Amino acid sequence: MLGAVALAAAVGLALVGVVVPLVLGATPYTVLTGSMRPTYAPGTMVVVRPVDAARISPGDVVTYQIASGRPEVVTHRVVAVGVGADGERTLTTRGDANSSPDPEPVRPVQLRGTVVYAVPVLGWVSTAVSGDTRRTVAVVAAAGLLGWGAWQVVAGLRERARSRGRTRARPAPEPVP
Repeated sequence: MLGAVALAAAVGLALVGVVVPLVLGATPYTVLTGSMRPTYAPGTMVVVRPVDAARISPGDVVTYQIASGRPEVVTHRVVAVGVGADGERTLTTRGDANSSPDPEPVRPVQLRGTVVYAVPVLGWVSTAVSGDTRRTVAVVAAAGLLGWGAWQVVAGLRERARSRGRTRARPAPEPVP
């Protein structure tokens, strides 16, 4: 029973953390700070799907690059939509826990997308298990699941053999006259 629960949990985590984002064409990110509390606590994995900046409206939660072309991102709520001096659409964002908007407006080129869903704590797991560690954990987990599966098959075969042995060992019932 415990093995089945562990297997179901592993499959569920793989689905929400890897498979669903791939199917949606989305990217998982980890919330690292408390700026989006209580909506997203640090360690929450947010799954972000690309979206056209023209479709963003106040209230949407977006992930954007702090500086265009740089890997660092921020996930904050859009509080206003405007137009820059060059006629480009801009987004004013603010973390839910912050009292004032972010100092610089977000340009469309910085936008990674909107948050589709979030999973508390899974971001810490994803961050801890990255790069070479991710490969090692995947191999160990796969080996463990295969071992558990083999153990279940062997246990089932043993039980079947025992029940056949018990059936043969019973004396035949006496005929009733």
